[in-house]
Amino acid sequence: MGHILEVEKPIIDLEDKIEELKKVSQSGNVDLEKEIKALERKAEKLKKSIFENLSAWDKVQIARHSLRPNTLDYIKNLFTDFIELHGDRLLGDDAAVVAGFARFNGEPVCVVGHQKGKDTKENLTRNFGMPNPEGFRKSMRIMRLAERFNIPIVTFIDTPGAYPGIEAEERGQYEAIAQSIMFMMGLKVPIVVFVIGEGGSGGALGIGSGNRVYMLENSIYSVISPEGCASILWRDASRAAQAAKSLKLTAQDLYSLGIIDKILPEPLGGVHRDPGMVYNSVKIMIEDTLKELSNLSAEELLEDRYGRFRKMAVYKYN
Repeated sequence: MGHILEVEKPIIDLEDKIEELKKVSQSGNVDLEKEIKALERKAEKLKKSIFENLSAWDKVQIARHSLRPNTLDYIKNLFTDFIELHGDRLLGDDAAVVAGFARFNGEPVCVVGHQKGKDTKENLTRNFGMPNPEGFRKSMRIMRLAERFNIPIVTFIDTPGAYPGIEAEERGQYEAIAQSIMFMMGLKVPIVVFVIGEGGSGGALGIGSGNRVYMLENSIYSVISPEGCASILWRDASRAAQAAKSLKLTAQDLYSLGIIDKILPEPLGGVHRDPGMVYNSVKIMIEDTLKELSNLSAEELLEDRYGRFRKMAVYKYN
């Protein structure tokens, strides 16, 4: 199961007891079928009770789950003939960002996404999914090619945020983010964005300027991490759960505020418990959205994207 979340512990304990009873029953010494079925019903009821009443902080933990599918998992299961391209043609390559071209239902698409690791070694290689400036410049280079050949773009957001190190600042981290946001707003091809895990700060916004932005049910999208917010406001990172609630970072909060366009459901407990269900939902959304956007001219695509962001945070007074 990978690491166990705090909210999952009562369920895991009950599932362990069920497994123990099954082993005893299979040994042939005693028939425990009735007791096993009763515990299984109890486990399902408990699972539903817990996962249908998650706090914002619980969702943060699920969004960060080590077994949650990452960008390369989505590429493998949704696209064919993927060719990854490397380098920003200025400094080097950034392993925290995956970018290239593939086919979706036989048609060419450009795919860009943050990439976390599955274990500590891979996370160090991928910089824990935190892009450097060259990551954003690489993605712009690939998306420029997509526009040249009139190829739609699909992006996957899953990052704690852009890398905050001194060397990243020296290479123009936030200039690269700002350039990427402005650049994407002017692209004359359809752009579909999915928040599949963490959507942290400028690192997420750098590849998040799409015509449509969708979030998975237990993903998060915020200007800052809960720990960072708590450290700034109260100088106490241990108040992260309180900050998570105040930040309105869940998919449900953001949908109600008009920041995102749709929430894609996850299985109880998160994507990692049934990835196939979510892959299918994402596939359908890509199909439907590209079909819708393909009817728009280049000028209409730009107006659609611009209008989407202009509607956010509108304030009226009498």
